[in-house]
Amino acid sequence: MTYLARRILAMAVILLASSFAGFGGMYLAPGSPEQFLVQGRTVTPEVLASIREQYSLDDPFLVRYANWLTDALSGDLGQSLANRQEVSELLAGRLPTTVFLTVFAAVIIVVAGVGLGTVAGLRPGWLDNTVLFASNLGFAVPTFFAALLLMSVLGVQLGWFPVFGSGTGFLDRLRHLTLPAVALALPSVAVVARITRTAVREEHESEHAQTARSRGVPERVVVRRHVLRNSMLPVTTASGVHIAGLIAGAFVVEQAFTLDGIGAPLVSAVQQKDFAVVQAVSLILVVAFGVINLLVDLLYVVIDPRVRLGAAA
Repeated sequence: MTYLARRILAMAVILLASSFAGFGGMYLAPGSPEQFLVQGRTVTPEVLASIREQYSLDDPFLVRYANWLTDALSGDLGQSLANRQEVSELLAGRLPTTVFLTVFAAVIIVVAGVGLGTVAGLRPGWLDNTVLFASNLGFAVPTFFAALLLMSVLGVQLGWFPVFGSGTGFLDRLRHLTLPAVALALPSVAVVARITRTAVREEHESEHAQTARSRGVPERVVVRRHVLRNSMLPVTTASGVHIAGLIAGAFVVEQAFTLDGIGAPLVSAVQQKDFAVVQAVSLILVVAFGVINLLVDLLYVVIDPRVRLGAAA
């Protein structure tokens, strides 16, 4: 429990610092909200002052941040300057698509990346070389190019999957988001596969594995108890880092496949200086990173109890 409490406290501090940076980042960019609201028209200083007072833009920065954070914790993410719509309502209909896409891509990363890396690490030879070549190719292909390639081959030419829209219902959405999820996960699968291969190969030839074999322990038991489990710590770290970055990368894929995720309103909000939307999306990203990192820390304890004992010491 002490380890868990420390990790939660550390996550809370990181979330607080990250939310502060995300909130203040918009104010460093050129332009201002009142300039967007007047749409380039010439207005009197009194009108600008009224706008700034209406949106509390004259309050000290720390006061604005404290008010925003308090409202966000209660579920109030503010109002969009562009369309006068509540930000929570604006994102509520789009967030499920982004979450579904990132979870789908995360499953692909874990299954394909760890699976291929494990096979390559345990089976040197042509299979290992094939996985290495494929991982190099997958890492070199940008996400947007992979999206266009998948759309052209599997979507347009072969007609196996839809190339736009997010579908309705679980199975239809699963079919619509297969190509976007593969495009999003492809570079991460390549990296995780290579890290898994290296970790498995090192543990397979380690002293404790050789000692277990010399004592007559069957190879399958050596692989399961000594090789795979000990190699999962670096694999978990790499997988967690790449899964945490999926939401940010999902915005590019959403644009390519015309998905109704939160990527489109974020791009529009940045262009229009719509503070409330940008800050809300930034907060969602920060929370997602924090939760995933916390889950990775908890997995460390499950994989290797010495992590908890070391933290207690």
